[in-house]
Amino acid sequence: MRIGELAKITQTQVETIRFYEREGLLGEPPRSEGNFRLYKPEHLERLAFIRHCRSLDMTLDEIRALLRCQDAPRDNCQAVNDVLDEHIEHVARRIRELKQLRQELKALRRHCDGVAAECGVLDGLKSVKSRGQGAAHGTGAAALVGHRQPRLRFVSR
Repeated sequence: MRIGELAKITQTQVETIRFYEREGLLGEPPRSEGNFRLYKPEHLERLAFIRHCRSLDMTLDEIRALLRCQDAPRDNCQAVNDVLDEHIEHVARRIRELKQLRQELKALRRHCDGVAAECGVLDGLKSVKSRGQGAAHGTGAAALVGHRQPRLRFVSR
């Protein structure tokens, strides 16, 4: 099958399929005489695997690790469990961050008095800050309320 058909079957953009090929997640298929990619059922199965992993919010590195395990079916699959355990911790961390974000947004929401010219929410949102700085550090949405002057914060990662 050609790339358009693979894209349609898997509901994946053509450019995404090419990206997965460039990243080494999906093997490059043989080409026709007209230089068209010709995908086999194995490509379809592997792409479905990748898409399912992505739907679980797995990173490309996590997917690579799982694909290495899949490509070595006789090996011990402890690495699969290790990847999943790390991903579960990542998800738990993200849930904590989202809960903190919700609290910051609720705190920011409480600072609107109904008049746009004096709106603490709008003033708070004028400030530029790096994602990941939270109210616990005095730099989150709650800390921005009441500050009329925009503040720029740059944090190296």
